[in-house]
Amino acid sequence: MTPLSRDRLLIVGCIASVFLLAWVYLFLLARQMSSSMADGVMMAEMGMATAWTAADLLLAFAMWTVMMVGMMSGSAAPVLLLFARVRSSRNLGGVKLGVLLFALGYLAVWTGFSAIATTAQWLLQGARMLSPAMAASSPVFGGMILVLAGAYQLTSFKNACLSHCRTPLGFLVTNWRDGYAGAFQMGLRHGIDCLGCCWALMCVLFVVGVMNLLWVAALTVFIFIEKIGPGGRLVAQVSGAAMVVAGVLLASRLI
Repeated sequence: MTPLSRDRLLIVGCIASVFLLAWVYLFLLARQMSSSMADGVMMAEMGMATAWTAADLLLAFAMWTVMMVGMMSGSAAPVLLLFARVRSSRNLGGVKLGVLLFALGYLAVWTGFSAIATTAQWLLQGARMLSPAMAASSPVFGGMILVLAGAYQLTSFKNACLSHCRTPLGFLVTNWRDGYAGAFQMGLRHGIDCLGCCWALMCVLFVVGVMNLLWVAALTVFIFIEKIGPGGRLVAQVSGAAMVVAGVLLASRLI
């Protein structure tokens, strides 16, 4: 087995391990939350919703961060493997460390998004716009989110970001940076492209329930198809139109 093959096997193993650990954490957290959901519903009905503490914010941030890892790690695998191959072909050395730094740069972007999503959840729950199940508390609000997310799917900016995600070799050629610092910077850049592609889809979780694992899994598969599967651009456009229609129907209380 060549050194590159060993490195690729290690990278795949690490990605798979991170993916599985993230989903195990989410599954256990969802079970824990569901066991206390009845108490949360009763408190909300009695007007006894408590303000978030610093610990609540940290736990919510951890939840969002792990969720982003679980949702995005699979679709990031192709660019990480290709980055390892290009780095090896250039005889730069330190393939494993370079890939790790690239991945850390990528995750740094989604960690930042997790902080924003946590703040949004905190504000929305404080305004009682989310239910105890962390879903939109009114059809109108949920419909507005779906319409905005669907409209974004149809924009040229979304298409540009998706194109960058779907062509990892083109991204590496045009954004290559030497050195370990360069690997981290490339990871940041790719993470920004990925965020531009997927952030609106993440907002759909505020409609269906932030910890609704069936929807989290469905969005994970959808993002993978968009970024890697055939016809990803068409899938994005069709889904965008469908979300707009669903949002209008939801806001009109027709579904």
